[in-house]
Amino acid sequence: MAEHAPFLGETVAVMGLGRAGLPGARALMRLGARVLAWDDSAAARQQAASAGVPLADLAAADFAAIDALLLSPGIPHRLPAPHPVAARALAAGRPIVCDADLLYRAVRAAGSAARFAGVTGTNGKSTTTALLGHILAMAGRPHAVGGNLGTPALALDILGSDGIYALEMSSYMLERIARIRFDAAAMLNLSPDHLDRHGDMAGYEAAKRRIFDRQDDGCTAVVGIDDARGRAIAEELAAGPGLLIRISGAAAVPGGVYVENARLIDARGAYPQRIASLVRHPTLPGAHNAQNAAAAAALALALGIPAEDVGAGIASFPGLPHRQQRVAELDGVLFVNDSKGTNADAAARALACYPRVFWIAGGRAKEGGIGSLAPLFPRIARAFLIGESATAFAATLAAHGVAHEVAETIEAAVPAAFAAARAEAPAVVLLSPAAASFDQFANFEARGEAFRAAVARLARERRP
Repeated sequence: MAEHAPFLGETVAVMGLGRAGLPGARALMRLGARVLAWDDSAAARQQAASAGVPLADLAAADFAAIDALLLSPGIPHRLPAPHPVAARALAAGRPIVCDADLLYRAVRAAGSAARFAGVTGTNGKSTTTALLGHILAMAGRPHAVGGNLGTPALALDILGSDGIYALEMSSYMLERIARIRFDAAAMLNLSPDHLDRHGDMAGYEAAKRRIFDRQDDGCTAVVGIDDARGRAIAEELAAGPGLLIRISGAAAVPGGVYVENARLIDARGAYPQRIASLVRHPTLPGAHNAQNAAAAAALALALGIPAEDVGAGIASFPGLPHRQQRVAELDGVLFVNDSKGTNADAAARALACYPRVFWIAGGRAKEGGIGSLAPLFPRIARAFLIGESATAFAATLAAHGVAHEVAETIEAAVPAAFAAARAEAPAVVLLSPAAASFDQFANFEARGEAFRAAVARLARERRP
């Protein structure tokens, strides 16, 4: 037991018992820690108690007797204001940790040399991480996929030395890492997001760049250069210590991995090699997914996966729900669920994939709204606006002469968009909200499922 109990004799406080916190608390208990857990929600506390997790009000706990605080990624410890429990931990000089760090420590304590691949960026993290995992599966490599995507890091199995972890890393997670070293790490892109949490763009970028911390000359840094910040980061990382692979979804990159004319190219060697075709790829449409494919390929190649296995993985990738997911086609109208498009930059990537769309957008607006989408407004046949931001989005669209209406809810927007789109079929109804979901839904997944359900109702109504 001792060799698999790296936290034996340690007391770890766990604040926030949601998607990551509750599995993290249970994993820590299995790994030998004494756990003190709490959540501001009585329902979450009850669920944890039912799972056998010890509860303690951390607002009154003695942090002098606590070794570390595992804080849910969504709970701030500095900006915009620290949660009171986080403030108490900081005042006592106790580290606030990320579960990916704890996983890394547990793996190494088990004597495993399993490698870690990390993926970050403003957009495309989930698709790239899932695609990397699919490539590893196609190659027959022991692996585990999780982090900000799917299974929380600390709930993943301990892999042997031949294993590879593919972890999606959010800025909320990265600002709390202190030990983990990524053998291969990717920064896809950077655009303004979560600025309330990080203070400004410089703070957000600093958090994201921590994915390259502790890399050495045996590691690889993969950097997207399709945006100015990415190009600057690549220039800085070119001096090492790790190997740099520049990637692009839009242009040739000498010495890098890129997509040109819908062909994925590995140009790291003397002669560029075609790895895969993205021509009419059903689950990787658009330039943004070309960049995601280039990133996943570069990471896999850096981890020693043969090019033919990389190509096979990309060709057979089934895609992820809520990321440009084709839901149904009714009377020549294609319904696309891109609920994960929670900011303007993400929505731009979806809008750019279609020459003309009936757009469902809105929710809790991010800083800057949708003004940056103006170059894509000519593609919008009509917009159907939902959520808190409907009025503000309507004002922006009106200023640019874009036809729109306030539908308020997805349940109202879907049939209205279908009626308008059917008159111009073939046509596309696209849910890509350019806003967070938290005004009307628990998360973007719930919003996407509401869209799918509304489309399914339409399909049922059309049956004879």
